[in-house]
Amino acid sequence: MRQEELTKSIDYTNLSPGATVRDIEKLCAEAIKYNFASVVVNPFFVNIAYRLLRGSTVKVGTVVGFPFGETTTGAKVHETREVIDLGADEIDMVMNVGAFKSGLYDETYNDIRAVVEAVRRAEVEAGRDIILKVIIECGLLDSDEQKVRAAQIVERAGADFVKTNTGFTGSGATIEDVELLRANLSFEMGVKASGGIRTASQAIALLNAGANRIGTSAGVQIIEQHF
Repeated sequence: MRQEELTKSIDYTNLSPGATVRDIEKLCAEAIKYNFASVVVNPFFVNIAYRLLRGSTVKVGTVVGFPFGETTTGAKVHETREVIDLGADEIDMVMNVGAFKSGLYDETYNDIRAVVEAVRRAEVEAGRDIILKVIIECGLLDSDEQKVRAAQIVERAGADFVKTNTGFTGSGATIEDVELLRANLSFEMGVKASGGIRTASQAIALLNAGANRIGTSAGVQIIEQHF
């Protein structure tokens, strides 16, 4: 795999609850140096990242309803609008896993759809493309059938990516989950693997399995291992 292919697949992430402005400055500087696809930071740091990355090709990513997904739909919509106004180009939203596992599939769909609609309105107002990824938290789902059903709800709601994990529940991305999602989604739908990805061999294996993006806090380590 060429270096550019690997670097442009990486969402370089710092979602630590103890992250400081200095940590975010370092994250953004490294993202520019290695030409990663994006950085992903907590909402508080979005505008700081936006200012630091201005003029580069690195996108500003953030999270909504993170890490548990069980905030209200209205709160997710408001958070989405706010972070886009602050400069976010990409949003990783957490699905309401509890609702989904309770069999509340319409409620799960409506929650995602409301954020999709907020993103699409904001695209028009901001005059730029905004990517929405929805985290289905594979490690909390009980079967492949549940994973497929969740992913298909995400696609039907109009999001751009399905993302495997937050990385906050102790479970990480697996080749099996990526292959499963890729096999049951349209070609146009993106798959993001995230959670516990620390090595170049892991990242490349997940990309070869069908992932389009890799979410990791070890982006520099991965690139320096491989090249």
